[in-house]
Amino acid sequence: MGYLDSILFAILLIVGFGYFFTNIKKIVRNINLGTDVNRKDNSKARWRNMAMIALGQSKMVKRPIAGILHIIVYVGFIIINIELLEIIIDGLFGTHRIFAFLGTSYNVLIASFEILALLVLVAVFAFWTRRNVIKLKRFVSKDLTGFPKKDANYILYFEVVIMSLFLLMNASDLHLQNIPGGFSHFIKAGSFPVSQFIEPLFNGVSSELVMLLNELFWWLHIIGILIFMNYLYYSKHLHILLAFPNTYFADLNPKGQLSNLASVTNEVKLMMDPNADPYAATPENGVPSKFGASDVQDLKWVQLLNAYTCTECGRCTSACPANITGKKLSPRKIMMDTRDRIEEVGKNIDANKGIFIPDNKTLLNDYITPEELWACTSCNACVEECPVNISPLSIIVDLRRYLVMEQSAAPTSLNAMMTNIENNGAPWQYNQQDRLNWKNE
Repeated sequence: MGYLDSILFAILLIVGFGYFFTNIKKIVRNINLGTDVNRKDNSKARWRNMAMIALGQSKMVKRPIAGILHIIVYVGFIIINIELLEIIIDGLFGTHRIFAFLGTSYNVLIASFEILALLVLVAVFAFWTRRNVIKLKRFVSKDLTGFPKKDANYILYFEVVIMSLFLLMNASDLHLQNIPGGFSHFIKAGSFPVSQFIEPLFNGVSSELVMLLNELFWWLHIIGILIFMNYLYYSKHLHILLAFPNTYFADLNPKGQLSNLASVTNEVKLMMDPNADPYAATPENGVPSKFGASDVQDLKWVQLLNAYTCTECGRCTSACPANITGKKLSPRKIMMDTRDRIEEVGKNIDANKGIFIPDNKTLLNDYITPEELWACTSCNACVEECPVNISPLSIIVDLRRYLVMEQSAAPTSLNAMMTNIENNGAPWQYNQQDRLNWKNE
């Protein structure tokens, strides 16, 4: 590579990584639109969560076929991109296979990259078949239409192209290495257990053309990686980055334990303390401006991180008893709607120079309907099933709190129950004095 190529490559890297980090800053800003919550406690348990779930894929393998295929793609994608370091150095300094001096270790690395690339291609074909031929129910659901449905296939096509270009690049390189007295910088380096079967395609082709093709594959490979990296911002595949912080900051409380509003808890404690002066005491945290949540700014920042991390795999919805019995609720849709609303709010802020101008829309009603919320049984099946510890239930509960505590818009049966508890100290419409009358019957 000449100086002009190195300069062009440097510009390409600056543009690619610059756009990537610009979008990452937008995501961080959008997540920080949420309210504060302390998730810095018990760091040992949090690191263990991240190691086991995000890195170790422990929840993925609960469904063995999808889990094993996912691990292959995940490991292959991460390890093969170690090769990206060599590409960057070669591109910037005009070298070729700069790490070839590692000798046997280099041969082992290249061989493992190729085997993983082949396994990734096989796994991607299996994933594509499951979505487009077998059409598993959770991939053809009515809540997964339009771009979200196409997005999964786009990702698969991206991976096929990137892995194929990697193998073609190696095959053409191997061909040039084997030409007696050929190009001096194509030194014999690397082991090619897969691309050696592709190399015969270049037999009978002029060395100059193979050289040109090799450079073309090399450039397309790095351009493909940069395009894919920047596509993540628009895609569900963002979870390959956010799964790590999401599992670290996940709720460590038992799954059946719901969070309480501090202001309500303090009020109840005040009511139950016979020695308290209700006129002198003030709530420790003050009165919140809103009970529950009606829009994304009312949710906690961790819940917004959840929305961005959602893989749209549908495991939550496939396990949801409300959805299974035909109710409108889909936990996957809850997360997708939340992310769509965050993006809409973020674009509003960008368009108005960092200030959010009310747009007469809210997450509640405009994206998520009360019917969906009240279909939830709070069983936590969706939380249990999620492979990256996302909690759709926490968003559902906060939206329902708003309906009940701000709008008094609970279903009639629930309003009746709460009235009975207030008047009779029990969910039933009987006076406390009549509660034991059944024993006389």
